[in-house]
Amino acid sequence: MNKPLRHVWLVVSVLFMLLFTSTTYFQVIAQDRLNDNANNRRTQYSEFGRHRGPIVVDGTAIATSVESDDSYRYLRTYDPGAMYAPVTGYYSVVYGYTGLERSLNDTLTGSADSLFYHRIADILSGRDGQGATVELTLDAGAQQAAWDALDGRRGAVAAIDPATGAVLALVSSPSFDPNELASHDGGSVQEAWAALNDDPDRPLTNRAIAGDLYPPGSAFKLVVAAAALETGDYTAETEIPGPGTFTLPNSSSVMNNFSGGRQDPCGPGDASSLAEALRQSCNTSFAQLGIAIGEEQLRSTAEEFGFGQRLEIPLAVTPSTLGEDLDDAQLATTSIGQFETRVTPLQMAMVAAGVANDGVVMQPQLVQSVRTADLATVSELTPQELGQPLTAANAAQMRQMMVGVVEDGTGTAAAIEGVEVGGKTGTAQWGEGRDPHSWFVGFAKVDGRQVAVAVVVEEGGYGSRTAAPIAQDVMEAVIRG
Repeated sequence: MNKPLRHVWLVVSVLFMLLFTSTTYFQVIAQDRLNDNANNRRTQYSEFGRHRGPIVVDGTAIATSVESDDSYRYLRTYDPGAMYAPVTGYYSVVYGYTGLERSLNDTLTGSADSLFYHRIADILSGRDGQGATVELTLDAGAQQAAWDALDGRRGAVAAIDPATGAVLALVSSPSFDPNELASHDGGSVQEAWAALNDDPDRPLTNRAIAGDLYPPGSAFKLVVAAAALETGDYTAETEIPGPGTFTLPNSSSVMNNFSGGRQDPCGPGDASSLAEALRQSCNTSFAQLGIAIGEEQLRSTAEEFGFGQRLEIPLAVTPSTLGEDLDDAQLATTSIGQFETRVTPLQMAMVAAGVANDGVVMQPQLVQSVRTADLATVSELTPQELGQPLTAANAAQMRQMMVGVVEDGTGTAAAIEGVEVGGKTGTAQWGEGRDPHSWFVGFAKVDGRQVAVAVVVEEGGYGSRTAAPIAQDVMEAVIRG
């Protein structure tokens, strides 16, 4: 081969090598980055041109895909939108997806590994692929009751079936209309997005499972009481101190029993039973009880209830937390649900559920079943145990103590005639000059039906006045439904 031909052969070989290398790079190495690029319209058209399965509650679709007359082929619609928006999230051509639309995206588009054989069947039969149907555990009546009772106020409701962990209600208020973000009109979507993000009430935040979390106030006394029973040194009838005031250890700060600076003792001789202290929601009793049982026991019990655990239901749940390395003064304030204690309403519903379920906390779950377009079952809810903070005997004592709170204590507004209802109110201080958050945490049982619930209303004042009636509505919707 002469020299000019060798040069030509070398140049052609190098060009083929560069072509092969560049093709390999863009089709293999850079594939994911290019597909995820916001400017890649082809990927967007492919994604939104694929049928997306419905999200269903009690047999009715709350999120569906309908054919559109534009390049995207399908439009995601939500009905009713705002009431379920914190659960469904949105599916937007501009801002992507959130909520179940994100966490179950592979299932809804039909691309999940569990749907592989169904995809093969669609290909062989020549059918267009379809996403799977996701049926939720939510109780439509309970969800509506919670939504109506909150009535637009800032707050949240979480309700659980104690025996299975099925989430029966998950409401965050105020909410938003996901249809505005799912629109294919980019300009209107951007306007809606800007308005939602500028709203000081933060309607895009799912307050039931995430956000900034809340101090639980006196509702946390349930965890302290459970921890005390589990030491074996206390029963519901054990007498504990409850003076009108308590000076925090190594501090000049003085704790009172009730708001407004009242200094009433919790019983004759500045003492009462543990059950009576819970019924009255006695601060000085629980502050001293928390110090007596110690941080290790309190933390261990809280963790068995779910504190500190990263949960996916399959929505991601922000872990609830206690402070770290607490001195006695901090432990005292932690024991009445203040200091650095921060919780989600879902976590507090899990506390009530554990008590109602003989001391066993079940993993919360939002998905009842996944089915293909031809109704073949892909998966169904399987109850899973998460922790056991209480023995069955101690759980029975806790239930009786909580029933006492509702029958003749701070939680009477949650009572339901003919139904066993137990609970605990909370009035959580959180900001200088701000009204406290209102809490109710409890359960209801009758004729084999049961529900555990937690309600928080931001700056709602006394839990007995604001949160308890909301909880009553939600529990009654489940029990009577």
